[in-house]
Amino acid sequence: MINIVILGSGNVATLLGTSLSKAGYNNIIQVWSRKLEHAKALANLLHTQFTDDIDQVVDSADLYILSISDDAIPFVVSKMKPVSGIIAHTSGSTSIDVFHNKFSNYGVFYPFQTFSIGKEIDFKNVPILLEGSDSNSLSVLESVALSISDKVQECNSDQRKVLHIAAVFASNFTNHLYTISQKLLEDNGLDFDLIRPLILETALKVQEIMPAEAQTGPAARNDLSIINSHLKQLESEPELSAIYRLLSNQITTFTDKNRS
Repeated sequence: MINIVILGSGNVATLLGTSLSKAGYNNIIQVWSRKLEHAKALANLLHTQFTDDIDQVVDSADLYILSISDDAIPFVVSKMKPVSGIIAHTSGSTSIDVFHNKFSNYGVFYPFQTFSIGKEIDFKNVPILLEGSDSNSLSVLESVALSISDKVQECNSDQRKVLHIAAVFASNFTNHLYTISQKLLEDNGLDFDLIRPLILETALKVQEIMPAEAQTGPAARNDLSIINSHLKQLESEPELSAIYRLLSNQITTFTDKNRS
C-alpha cells in the first residue's frame, strides 16, 4: 500500500481523503494545511499526523495530493522541498506545468464534481481526470483513481481547462440562476419548493437527451410577446433584465442555427 500525504483541508481534500480511507488507503501518513486547526480536523478524521509547517511535510511518501485553491498552488509548490514521490494537484484549471522544473514525477488528479463538506458523495460516480508527467506517474494515479471511481480517464491540461469552463456554465451559473428564481419567488410571496420539480425534471432530461433537444420556453419558440412581457415586469431590476435579455437572445440564436 502506498504512503499518501494530503496537502489541503477543504471540501475536496476532506471528501477525497475520507473516500481513499474507505477504499482501504490506510497509509495516509500526514495532512498539511496552512491553518493548524483545519489540518488537525482532517487528520483526526483520517487518524493520522498533521502540520501547518510546509517545511515539516514528510519527503518520503509515495504520493502527495495537493488539494488547495487554484491561486495558492504556485505559491505552495514554490515553498515545498523536493520529494521522492509523485505530486498531483486536484485543480480543473491549473496546468500540469506548475510542477515543471521543481519535481521529477507529477500529475493531475481532478475529481470532476461539486463538493460540500457534510454532503455525502459517492465517488464511484465521480469522473476523475488524470494527467501524468510520465507513464509511471500516470499509472500510479490511475490505480488510485480506479480504487474509488468507475469513471477514470486521461485528460490533458488544455482539455481540462475547457471542461472547467463548461462546469462553471453548467453548475455555478445554473445554481446562481436558481438563486435568482428563489429571490423572485420569495419577493412575491411564493415558495421555492414550487419550482423544485421543474428543476429536477430539466436535470433528468439531460441525462437521456442532449441539452439542445431539451430546450423549451419562450426564447426557444421565439415568442416575443411573452419575452417582452417578462422584460416589462423586470424593468425595476435592470441587472436581471439584462441577464434575461442576454440569455433569451442566445437561446433564440442557438435554436435558429440548429433548425437551419
